Amino acid sequence: MSISGEPGLFKFIAQGKNAIIVEHLETKKRSSAFGSARISSLDEISVYTDTEDIPLSKVFDTIFEKENGGPAIDYKSDPQKLKAYMEEILPEYDRTRVYVSDIKKLVHWYNILHTLGLLIKEEPEKADAGESEVHEAKPGTETGADKKRESSAKKPEKESGKKTTQKKTGASGKKKEAS
Repeated sequence: MSISGEPGLFKFIAQGKNAIIVEHLETKKRSSAFGSARISSLDEISVYTDTEDIPLSKVFDTIFEKENGGPAIDYKSDPQKLKAYMEEILPEYDRTRVYVSDIKKLVHWYNILHTLGLLIKEEPEKADAGESEVHEAKPGTETGADKKRESSAKKPEKESGKKTTQKKTGASGKKKEAS
C-alpha cells in the first residue's frame, strides 16, 4: 500500500483502535497510519490512458516483460528519459493527466517490489474441461468489492406507510430537508 506524504511502500500488519499498523517494505520499520492519512492499496491504483484506465498490476507486468524480469530504469532519471520510458511501456498513457512525478512513483514502486521479489506475473486462469472461464461468486457469498460497495452504500429505509425525509448536504455544506 501507499501512504500519501510517505515515501516508499508499506505492508499492512494489524488493525488498531484508531489507526492501522504498517511496515515499510524497505526499512522494515513499523509505524501507525491514522484515519486522516490517504492510504491506497496498489490494487486500487490505475494509470490514465486515452481510452480506459489500466490497473497498476498490468503496467507492472508490461515493465516485467520489457525488462525480461529485470529492474526498470532509475526513478531519479531525467524527466525526458522517464517520459520516453513510459511511452515504451504504455504508448497510450494520457500525457495530460499522468505527470512525471507519477511516472517516478510507478518506476520506484516497481523497483522496490522487484528488489524484494514481490512481483508475481499475472497469468490468465485456464479453464478446466466443463468449467466456464468466468468464475461467478456462489449465491450467498460476497467478494471484497461487494462488501466495500455494501458498506459505502446507503442503508435502505424501513418500509412503512409514513413518508420519510432524508437530510442532504448541499454545496454550501449546510443540511437541507428533502421530502
